[in-house]
Amino acid sequence: MSSTMQHDVELLAMQAAAASKQLAQCSGEARDAALTAMAQALRATCGDIIQANEQDMDAARQCGTNEALLDRLMLDEARVEAMACALEELRDLPDPLGRIQDARTLPNGLKLERVSVPIGVVGMIYEARPNVTADAAGICIKSGNACILRGGSLAARTNEVVSDVLAQAACSSGLPQGCICALTTTDRSATDALMQLHGLVDVIIPRGGAGLIRHCVESSKVPVIETGTGNCHVYIHESADEEKARAIVLNAKCRRFGVCNAAESLLVDSGYDCAALCSLLTDLVDHGVLLHCDEDVLACARDAGIVIDGPDAQAMLATEADWATEYLGPEIAVKMIAGGVREAIDHVNRYGTGHSEAIVATDADACEAFLAGVDAAAVYANASTAFTDGGQFGLGAEIGISTQKLHARGPFALDALTSYKYLVRGEGQVRA
Repeated sequence: MSSTMQHDVELLAMQAAAASKQLAQCSGEARDAALTAMAQALRATCGDIIQANEQDMDAARQCGTNEALLDRLMLDEARVEAMACALEELRDLPDPLGRIQDARTLPNGLKLERVSVPIGVVGMIYEARPNVTADAAGICIKSGNACILRGGSLAARTNEVVSDVLAQAACSSGLPQGCICALTTTDRSATDALMQLHGLVDVIIPRGGAGLIRHCVESSKVPVIETGTGNCHVYIHESADEEKARAIVLNAKCRRFGVCNAAESLLVDSGYDCAALCSLLTDLVDHGVLLHCDEDVLACARDAGIVIDGPDAQAMLATEADWATEYLGPEIAVKMIAGGVREAIDHVNRYGTGHSEAIVATDADACEAFLAGVDAAAVYANASTAFTDGGQFGLGAEIGISTQKLHARGPFALDALTSYKYLVRGEGQVRA
């Protein structure tokens, strides 16, 4: 890393740190007005944003980027409008700051309150989803935090335009200069420089693939909130309703292949109806999904007429690595479970990433055992893993899905970007 790069990143962080002190004193009304201005600015510059995005898309295609990543990268009018709407939804949520979380009078007469406050400066490091630029900026502004946005090179042009539009709108509405900053250089050393700024940057939030997250966790001197990868499972219990199982699996897997809440593994109870399993495997193949099956499931696939040999194979024998793979594409690992719900829980806890897991069952005891036994941020009974999302949970736009257990877990947004301080009011008390 060059000294010039380190210096430039440090100057940007100093600007954000200064802005964070002023932003923490801004009223909720002022922050909400900024979010309104930011949403309007996205709509007004939609054409410029899409033009920049088309350049990023063309460059990504030339590099051989896969379809799942291209889907994450692409913006159109509807997606820009969704970004603007997400900012307005944030605006309409209650102010997360100044909330009295606890209040008491101590025996010595001191009146003590615990009150929510901003964290300070949030460094957001993310990959190919330019909508994260707007979501992260909006969540930080609503929660009174300055942000430094570091998007991936695939979306460099889009992120630069979007971050400039948002920063100008926020400042024109009266918020301090530097409340929304962006590292737009394609030099990767800028990311490492940002992660060294302990004392200027208060938290780093990585959002992307396993490699990015691991690098941040291992390299950062700034505290990290880890957003994890999603090796999510759907377990079909022997008691499952066939139509519900089909709908949930297809939605969890095929709604969008490249998202972290997509199902990557399907576990099927050995007592589940064989014809229903064959039909479900055929449905997955019809949706273009390649099946990585254990021997029992592969036999069912063969019986269903699914091609399992040759260059056009639609199913193949799974390896040990498949059980731990986040495909982020049209592939899924499928395993037969002979030991009931207990074996399913053990498999999920061994290979899952602590993101989102689901059981489909009419047996209430099986559902409750799965809900209690699986160690993940979100555990579902008879619903798709696709619901693990800040908006779906009523939290507004999310800044990520945390798979760690400290500070934030699951979809996290406003509350997770606040800390607290104690306010103590006395009448001259001194300690003996």
